[in-house]
Amino acid sequence: MARHLPADHSQGDANTIGGYAAVHARPAAFEGPDGCSYSVEIAADETPHDAAGAWSAYLLFIRWRRYGEPGIEGHLETGFLAHAATEAEAKRAVHAMALSEVKEALDVLVRDRLGGEPRRRWWDAMKDEL
Repeated sequence: MARHLPADHSQGDANTIGGYAAVHARPAAFEGPDGCSYSVEIAADETPHDAAGAWSAYLLFIRWRRYGEPGIEGHLETGFLAHAATEAEAKRAVHAMALSEVKEALDVLVRDRLGGEPRRRWWDAMKDEL
């Protein structure tokens, strides 16, 4: 069941990826240039081979299914954006990333996956189904 909680702006800066999640109590979501909806989370992996730190943080974009039952259709990941000694420190470094930078990172990943600009938007595809 969906729930709507009022924003609590005392929790952080809603213009950053970490602040948005804290203020709204949910991950940020964007429309990609392919017309799909994406939610974003800050993720981290152990990277003991990396001299910059034992943990590396990145953005994980979840692509939601366009048609049929709601569900996950795929995902995209950025490269490592921050390195630190602990998982929390690595994620905290990415928390300050502006939402506009996060959206730009998503757009680049989608365009790379598609091999350039998408040729059709979702509303054009919907016309074909009629």
